[in-house]
Amino acid sequence: MKPVLTVLFLGLLFLVSFSTQGQNYNIKGKVLERGSENPMEFANVALLDPSDSSLVTGGMTELDGSFDFPAESGDYILRVGFIGYENLYKNISIGNRSVLNVGNLRIRPDAQNLEEVTVEGVQSMFESDIDKRRYNVENSILAQGASASELLATLPSIQVDDEGEISMRGSGDILIYINGRPSNISGDGIEAVLSQFPANSIESVELITNPSSRYDATGVGGIINIILKKDEKLGFNGQSQVSVGTRDKYNANINLNYGGEKVNYFANYSYQNRRLFRESDANRISNIPNLSPILNQDSYGENYNISHLARVGLDYNMTENSTLGFYAQANIRERNGDNILNQRFLNSVQSLDSLFVRENFDTNSSTNFETGITYGLNLDTLGQRIYTSISFATDRREDFDTWNQEFFNSQGNLVEEGFVQQDLPRDQTSNLIVLQFDYIKPFLDGGTFETGLKGTLSEWDRSQRFFQADANTSFLPQEIDSISNTFNFVENVYAAYVNYNSRVGKFGYQAGLRAEYTETTSISGNQPQPFVNNYFDWFPSLYATYNIKDEEEFIINYSRRISRPRLWGLTPFYRVNDPLNLQIGNPMLMPEYTNSFEFGYQKGWTNYLLSATVYQRFSTDVQSRIIELFDNNVSITTRENAARRNNTGLEVINQIQLADWWDATLTGNFFYSEIIADNLERPFVNSNFSWTVNLLTNIVIPKIANFQMQANYRGPIVLPQGEIEPLYSVNAGVKRNVLNDRGTISLNVSDIFNTQVFRIRTEDPRFDQTRLWNRETRIGTIAFTYRFGGFKDRNGREERGREDSGEDMDF
Repeated sequence: MKPVLTVLFLGLLFLVSFSTQGQNYNIKGKVLERGSENPMEFANVALLDPSDSSLVTGGMTELDGSFDFPAESGDYILRVGFIGYENLYKNISIGNRSVLNVGNLRIRPDAQNLEEVTVEGVQSMFESDIDKRRYNVENSILAQGASASELLATLPSIQVDDEGEISMRGSGDILIYINGRPSNISGDGIEAVLSQFPANSIESVELITNPSSRYDATGVGGIINIILKKDEKLGFNGQSQVSVGTRDKYNANINLNYGGEKVNYFANYSYQNRRLFRESDANRISNIPNLSPILNQDSYGENYNISHLARVGLDYNMTENSTLGFYAQANIRERNGDNILNQRFLNSVQSLDSLFVRENFDTNSSTNFETGITYGLNLDTLGQRIYTSISFATDRREDFDTWNQEFFNSQGNLVEEGFVQQDLPRDQTSNLIVLQFDYIKPFLDGGTFETGLKGTLSEWDRSQRFFQADANTSFLPQEIDSISNTFNFVENVYAAYVNYNSRVGKFGYQAGLRAEYTETTSISGNQPQPFVNNYFDWFPSLYATYNIKDEEEFIINYSRRISRPRLWGLTPFYRVNDPLNLQIGNPMLMPEYTNSFEFGYQKGWTNYLLSATVYQRFSTDVQSRIIELFDNNVSITTRENAARRNNTGLEVINQIQLADWWDATLTGNFFYSEIIADNLERPFVNSNFSWTVNLLTNIVIPKIANFQMQANYRGPIVLPQGEIEPLYSVNAGVKRNVLNDRGTISLNVSDIFNTQVFRIRTEDPRFDQTRLWNRETRIGTIAFTYRFGGFKDRNGREERGREDSGEDMDF
C-alpha cells in the first residue's frame, strides 16, 4: 500500500501547471501575522503613487486575509496596514499580466505600541476563519495558574466530563494536537496529556470543527490545536511568571528568546506543584434476588502532582528562501495520591447489611521526550513551497496502587477475617514517529493546489500484575491471573491528500480528498492469538463560501471522518479501583465513521460580529459506554460499537464591542442527539435535546486594571442508558500592570460557586443508578508576571516591513 501512495503523490506533483491570461488587471494576495501565520482580516491594502505617496486605489482583506481589487498597469508602492501593527511597504509593477498575485505578505506587531495595545486596549480573544476558530489565550486572566485542561474548559463550544474527556459541540472523540502534531505524553486519556501543560505556556488554541482533507481524518468531533509560546522578536527578550493557588498549588514558568540575524532561539521551562481533591457519591438500586437491593458509596481522595516541562528550539534562516527548524521537549511528572471509599449495602428499609472501607495509595511517575526537525523551502516569489518534518516521541510510565480493605458487619463491628490487601503495579511505554511532506502551489488566477504525504507510526506496551492477600491466602500475596495481563498495540497510519481552493467572483470553493491506510495489531497476554485489523478509507471534503458583500458571507462544507479506538478503550485490563464497579477495554472495538455537514453565516459590523452555523453529524459504529450488572452485584463498564448516532445543532457566536474598554463574546450551542444501539445483545435507544451557553467578557479600566469573567452552562448529554445531567460554572479574574508595564499582577477564582459537579444517571431493566463526581474546581490563584528584554533590528532601529524580501512572499 505504501508504494501506491508514493506513486500517487509523485503523479500529483506532475499535475502542477501555471495559470491563464485574462482581460482585466487585478492585484491579489493574502495578509498574515508574522510568526503565528494567522490571517489578518480587515487589514488595509493600498497602492500608492511612487512620486508623492498619494493614494491611487486599494481594498480591505477578507476573513481569510485575502484581498483582490482592480488596478491599472504601472509602478506602485504597495502598503499594508493594520492598527497596532507595523506598516509594510513593497515596490510592485503591474505589467501586461491580467492578474498580479503578490503572494503572502506578513506584518508584525508594532514594537512601540505592543505593550500599550496589550495592556490598555481590549484585545479580542476570538478570531474566525473559513475552517477554524482561534482563541488567543496568551493574556487570559482566567488561565493564570491553571492546567491546559482547565483552560480548555473555559472556552466556548468545549466541555470536559467527569473523566477529563473533551467534547466539542456535544460530540466527543476530539483529536488533540500540540503545535500541529499529535502528542505522545503518557496517560489513559486526554486529561493525562493536558494536565501536564500549564496554561501559561499556551499562546493560543485553535478549534477546527470540520477539518478539510489536509488534516488527519481522525477526530469525529474535530481537532483542538494547542499552540505553545514561542517568540520571534529580534534581540534578547523573555517573560517569567510565578503563581500560588489555594490549597497548595504552585506554578513557575520562564520563556526566553534570542533573535539573531539568521537564527532565532527559544527556550521554555515550566514547574507545577499542585494538590487537588476529588470526591464522589453513588447510589444503585437493583432487583437481584438474595442480594442487598441498595448499594450506597462515597469517596474522598487527594492527588499531589509535581511536573517539569522544558522545551528548547531554534529557527535557522539558511537562505532567503529556506528555513530549518529544530525543537526538543522533555516532561517529567510525579504523582502521589490517597483515597477512601466507603461501600454500604442496605436492605429495603435502608438499614445497614454490611460495609466495606477501601483505602487506596497510588504512586505514579512518567517521563516523556519529544524532538523534531522541520524544513521549509520557498520555490518562487508567488508562494510555491515545500514543507517537510519528522518528529519522534518516547514515553515511559510506572504506576503502583495499594488497597487496604476492611469489612464491617450489620452491627458496624470490624470483622478481621474480612481484611483484604491488594497490590497493582502497572507499566507503560510508547513510541510515536510522525513523518510529513507537503507541497503548496499558488496560481496567478488566485487558486492554490496542495498535496502531501504523512506517516504516523505508533506502538504501546502495557502491563499490569494484580496481587491479593486475604484470609483465604493466609494473608500472603497471591497473583490473580484473571486480572494480571499484558497488552501490545501497534497502529500505523499512512496518508496522502490533494486539496484545491480558488475563487470566482464572490464565490470561493475548496475541494479535497484524503486516502488513509491503517494497520493495527493487538496482542493480549490472556489471548495468545493476535487481533489484526487493517483497512483503507477515502475521506473527501468540500467547502464553499459566498460573499454577499463586504464582511458578510455564507459558508457550507462537508467532510467524512473516522474515530479510531483509543488505547484506554482497547486495553483488556480490569480497572479495580472500585471492585463493585469495574471497567475494562474492548480490543475488538471497531472504528467509528462520521459524515459531517455545516452551513454557516457570518456578518461583521463596526462593533459586532455574528457567526451562526447549522450542523449535522451522522455516525455509524458509534463507540459507546455500556454498563452491565451481573448476579454478584458487580457492574462492568466497557465500550461497544452502537449502530448509529445523529447530532443536529445550531451554534451562534456573538462578538460584541460594547465600548472601547468593554467587549463580550456570547456563544450558544443548541443540539439534538439520538443514539440507536439496536445491534447490541441488549439493545438501547435514547435521545434528548441539549444546549450549552458560554459568556466571556473583558473590561479594561485604563491605568487601573483589566477584568475578565466567564460563565458556562452545559445541558444534559445523552448516553445509551441514561444521560449526564446539566452543570454550570462561573470564573472571574482581574490583573493590573506594575513596574512601568513590565510586570503584571493577576488574581482569579475558578468555579466561584463550586457548581461544576458531574452527575450521571443510568437506567437499565436490572438497576437504576446515579453517580456524582466532584473534582476540585473552585481555586483562587494569584500570579506575578515580569517581561524583560527588548526587540531591535540589526541596525539598532525598530524593524519595519522589509521591502522586496522573500520572507514576505513565502506561504
